[in-house]
Amino acid sequence: MCLSIPSLVVEVHHDEQAVTVDTMGVRRKVSCHLMAEPLAIGDYVLIHIGFVMNKIDKQAALESLALYREIVDKLEGEAS
Repeated sequence: MCLSIPSLVVEVHHDEQAVTVDTMGVRRKVSCHLMAEPLAIGDYVLIHIGFVMNKIDKQAALESLALYREIVDKLEGEAS
């Protein structure tokens, strides 16, 4: 099973058809070659194997991120 965590576009690299995203504090550069729609700083996207698959609604992204943070907090609490 693959879970895609919403990622925030923080930098656009037009010359490389790529963007830098922040995924829960981890930054990485990913390809936009599969996207027909242009991306901008502040967009939320879903990524699969290093490629942006689609842009998602900001509110939906924030709700998903809140759930992921809740899961991580719970798991970290159980590990202590």
